[in-house]
Amino acid sequence: MTGEARLQIWLTTTRLDKGWQDLQTSQTAISMNCSLPDRVLLSYAMDGQRDRSCLQSLWDFVTAKEPLIRSPFFPVLFSFTAYMAFCLPYIALDFLSTRLPNLRKYKIQPQNYPTLGMMVPCIIQSAYHHVVLIFPVTFLHWYWRPMNLPVMAPELPEALLEVVVCLLLFDFEYFLWHLLHHKVPWLYKTFHKVHHKHVSTFALTTQYSSVWELLSLGFFAAINPVLLGCHPLTEMIFFLVNIWLSVEDHSGYDLPWSTHRLVPFGLYGGAPHHDLHHLKFKSNYAPYFTHWDKLFGTFTESHSN
Repeated sequence: MTGEARLQIWLTTTRLDKGWQDLQTSQTAISMNCSLPDRVLLSYAMDGQRDRSCLQSLWDFVTAKEPLIRSPFFPVLFSFTAYMAFCLPYIALDFLSTRLPNLRKYKIQPQNYPTLGMMVPCIIQSAYHHVVLIFPVTFLHWYWRPMNLPVMAPELPEALLEVVVCLLLFDFEYFLWHLLHHKVPWLYKTFHKVHHKHVSTFALTTQYSSVWELLSLGFFAAINPVLLGCHPLTEMIFFLVNIWLSVEDHSGYDLPWSTHRLVPFGLYGGAPHHDLHHLKFKSNYAPYFTHWDKLFGTFTESHSN
């Protein structure tokens, strides 16, 4: 073979190798470009799965009690049990702080303490209302709108967002209802005055109210998750948070871990805010947040003790 022939073969081989390398490079680039959206979608799916798994074990625990959850007795048992459970720590605090000065400093009105004779009627009235009023209403709701129990839990960010939105809606609805029932004398005397029997609040005064007030606020709390299409677990979490915040509002204590100390910029009023409402009557109508009272000129700065 002549040298010219060998040179031609070498050039041809070199071109083929270079073409093969270019083809591999192009295929790799195409593969990378095509797989990028898939990788992004996969990443989002994995993140969503992690968010969902945060609540999935809790939801699995709840749905394991499906016969109880689907029972017409569950809503009233859930409500009353949660209410009493949230009241118990403050009841203990009321009895202990009269004997322990280190606890007394957290009482908003330290000169006023509830007695057993004040607490018992509140418990009796709450139990009566749950059995005679709340149960028939929740039974009708159970009959007309059976609870749907999906397999999957909601994603954590979605659940947290919906709980916050439900609280903001309830805060607005209650503010308007509350303001109206203070500005119209007949409404106040007929429906709301009973709730103001105690000028110095304690935890068990949270649900010490008229039938109309109890049903109105219960309706606001129940309708918002329905309007938002919340997952049943989100709905339960909202109910628990709402009951807790209501009890804390009426507790009569300004504790270091109280919600109004955790929420920045004075956006949340808390127990001092609502205690001042019961003391003065003419300000601080919103149950939780302060923005509506500030916008309507009904806000009064609260100072513990």
